[in-house]
Amino acid sequence: MSRQRPHVLIIVQNLPVPLDRRVWLECQALTAAGYEVSVICPKGPGDPAYAVLDGVHLHKYAPPKQADGLLGYAREFVYCWLRTARLTLKVRRRARFDVMQACNPPDTYWALALPWKLTGVKFVFDHHDLNPEVFRSRFGEPTKLPGKIQLAILKWLEHRTFRTADRVISTNTSYQDIAVNRGGVKREHTTVVRSGPDTSVMRPVYAGDAPLRGGEHLVAYLGIMGPQDGVDGVLEAAGRIVHFHGRKDFRFVLLGFGDCLEDLKRQSTDLGLDEYVEFTGRVGPEQIATYLSAASIGLSPDPRSPLNDVSTMNKTMEYMAYALPVVAYRLTETVVSGGDCAVYVEPGDSDGLADAVVALADDPDRRAELGAAGRRRAEQVLDWRPQAEAYVGVYDELLDFASSGPFPNDDPEAEARFAPGTDRWGNQLVDLRDDTALRAFAATRIMAPETQSESRDGPAPQAS
Repeated sequence: MSRQRPHVLIIVQNLPVPLDRRVWLECQALTAAGYEVSVICPKGPGDPAYAVLDGVHLHKYAPPKQADGLLGYAREFVYCWLRTARLTLKVRRRARFDVMQACNPPDTYWALALPWKLTGVKFVFDHHDLNPEVFRSRFGEPTKLPGKIQLAILKWLEHRTFRTADRVISTNTSYQDIAVNRGGVKREHTTVVRSGPDTSVMRPVYAGDAPLRGGEHLVAYLGIMGPQDGVDGVLEAAGRIVHFHGRKDFRFVLLGFGDCLEDLKRQSTDLGLDEYVEFTGRVGPEQIATYLSAASIGLSPDPRSPLNDVSTMNKTMEYMAYALPVVAYRLTETVVSGGDCAVYVEPGDSDGLADAVVALADDPDRRAELGAAGRRRAEQVLDWRPQAEAYVGVYDELLDFASSGPFPNDDPEAEARFAPGTDRWGNQLVDLRDDTALRAFAATRIMAPETQSESRDGPAPQAS
């Protein structure tokens, strides 16, 4: 067995790290297991070009201007590829790396891995997205030559990525099947590592009622706001809830950013919803904990498409980690994540989505049932812990390294993991060892157990 500490270089293009929560969890798992980790990614607002965070070496470049059209996207990919290639040389000057892990999109970093493979570096493909399906979801099946050429290029790039990779990490079994059947990867060279929430960190708190902005029920959306994400359907549902159902007691919060953010703000204004809808923009862990703990319902409005039907939606699992009842469109992998812990609506039925939200908001017993069951499913089935073990196992096997594992000297069954107290921002934690307290929280959200009886005679008090 090799005793030298291996060095893993992770490449990400579409999000900075640690904002990319999956990649940051991977970094933490590797460093805890005894690996050295470097990351190359674009800068977020205010980020330095180089920093060491929790032992992870972060090398960042200025992000490109927002792409517009085919030529714009091509320029973006070339710019990011060249900046990344240059930074690999900087990483190598500091320390030799043994593995390059590329996270897509795009499927272009196989070409950067090839020369490094000649020096003995292994290539791992962390398969986050299906780029041919992204194209079909946005533009439909091409009928004209330019579209057919673009799709053919995407398929070729994907195929080359699969063929170059020494190992493929798939976010679910649907992606694993594509790697095997479409990419020609040996099944024993693929490993499923779901983007499960770290439930020891993502856990509900008594957040108070400030996020409700004077309303009674807060409906939350968390995630990217792109053309394929269906966030416009959230606003259509909100319009029906406010104007058709006449529910002025609802508020809606859209957490995140993306290409469609400004269009969504205009849509909110056009629908007369500005009083009821809050757009937060980019959010961090503290805001996520606050809003998802205060919300009554989390929405997964992703429309059915070749991409969405086989993709795992992180937001669904993250809602469940916060004991937040979920209303979602019935997509294959969304049902795999949510199981019996969500209310499902037929894809594209924004009226049905709105009606399901109203019915669930008016049924605290159902919210208690779904929220508590969702939290338990997140802990027992979806949690990052077994995913981290599978992830680190890929590197242990590939490099013949006897690591200490992602959770060295840690008892995963320790009751203290979910003991009551406060989080790092001073919020009172829900006692997850107490099923009664968990169900009460899932039904009422903003009140600590000792204050619930008082709320029947007056407004809900702030959590301490």
